[in-house]
Amino acid sequence: MTDHQPEGTPQPDHGAVQEGRVPLTDHVKAGPGGAMTDEVGVITGDVTVTSEAGPDGTASVRIQYTGAEEWYTLTGSPAPLPGGGLAAFHRHVVEAVQAGGAAEVPATIS
Repeated sequence: MTDHQPEGTPQPDHGAVQEGRVPLTDHVKAGPGGAMTDEVGVITGDVTVTSEAGPDGTASVRIQYTGAEEWYTLTGSPAPLPGGGLAAFHRHVVEAVQAGGAAEVPATIS
């Protein structure tokens, strides 16, 4: 049995997901001391963190106050994408932001 979708229905790009080209986003509370950005220094409180793999083997991390329009670069971004892929990278970044302490992109992610 096959799934039938109406003609013209967009199909998900599973290749993009597998290669990590689809950004990963989480809404979290920055821990005490917040997260360090290149543009405005430390931001605190409810933030949105987005990680995206680039074609050059690196990953970029942007952060914003949740609901704001402005995005900032999390200090340390871009960083080498580890063998575990974008999901592992993003998880470590989010954990660092939740821990606070002027969090940056972790220097080593396995």
